[in-house]
Amino acid sequence: MASHAFATQTGRLNKFAGEIIGHAIAQECISRGGRQVRYDKNKSDTYVARQWVPWNATAASPNTFFGSTTLIDRGNAIVQAHQTSEGITVTPDSMQARDVTVVMQQYSCLYGWTDKTANLYEDKIPEQAKIQSGERVTFVNEMICFSALKAATNVFFGGTGNSRATVNGAISLPMLRRISASLMRNHGRPVNRMLSASGEYDTTAVPPGFTVYCSTDLESSIRDLPNFNPAEKYATGKPMENEIGMCERFRFITSPEFVQILDGATAVTAATFGLQTTGGTNPDVYQFIVTAADAWSQIAVRGLDSVQPAYLPAGVQSKSDPFGQRGYAGAMWWKAVMIENNGWLAVGNVGIPA
Repeated sequence: MASHAFATQTGRLNKFAGEIIGHAIAQECISRGGRQVRYDKNKSDTYVARQWVPWNATAASPNTFFGSTTLIDRGNAIVQAHQTSEGITVTPDSMQARDVTVVMQQYSCLYGWTDKTANLYEDKIPEQAKIQSGERVTFVNEMICFSALKAATNVFFGGTGNSRATVNGAISLPMLRRISASLMRNHGRPVNRMLSASGEYDTTAVPPGFTVYCSTDLESSIRDLPNFNPAEKYATGKPMENEIGMCERFRFITSPEFVQILDGATAVTAATFGLQTTGGTNPDVYQFIVTAADAWSQIAVRGLDSVQPAYLPAGVQSKSDPFGQRGYAGAMWWKAVMIENNGWLAVGNVGIPA
């Protein structure tokens, strides 16, 4: 006699969580960068990032390998410090860790509808609510990353400006070269890996370079840079998602979400320098982020356990909704972004031509 087995179906909430993550991944830009950290439940709300301090540096100045700034041949001093005498055991050095902590925050989004909408409206509102939930998760995460990285202390200004209020120029090759010199002087390494476009925590190799995250409004200025090479003309290597091209050591990734500070250059007249203004007087200021490898990290939204989904279709009866007249869809998740080394990050402040 044949037996009848009942196949185990994918859990409704697990399926919904997977749909949210799938829609979120498609919208990611800066959220694919940085060092990706997995959030495990019941591990506290405090995330601790640990970096090992190189020899001859300190936790306070982890990028200063050469120690003293006195007028000596510092390279030769390091060579001499490592010379070994026959039969003499050298004094061992101690490993020094540098811990940086950040407290995770909880975020959520929620959509609602009635049973009439679910049953009679011409569009499938519940299905669209799932899509919008996923895209909104990434939109919020992009803003969290962008806002956190803008707080980096290695700051540069367009034109002859020396503050946001005095920004009077667009992005330029000399400005980029100043940023490049700063990152390399601090021993920043090019980014060569990025979170893959999948639902897991895997990373994928990318052509090395300092990654620049900026507004789509800057695209014209970037394409006008000397030595700019558009992504569609790369001889080798696959462009990253939303990458428009590269210039010297920089790879440019644009997003419309990285909005400008309206009339941000409060001490400058836009017309004098031919810059865009929203209010008619002061230039708008665009901020862009330049990152080297391992400069920052974030809690990644990957895997079914990274979001807590909510999907209650209309028609589900409960004490608070006896006739099942309301439906809901949304998600709740934890997020944290941490700058681990300010010397490996840079923030540019520029205007754009009017």
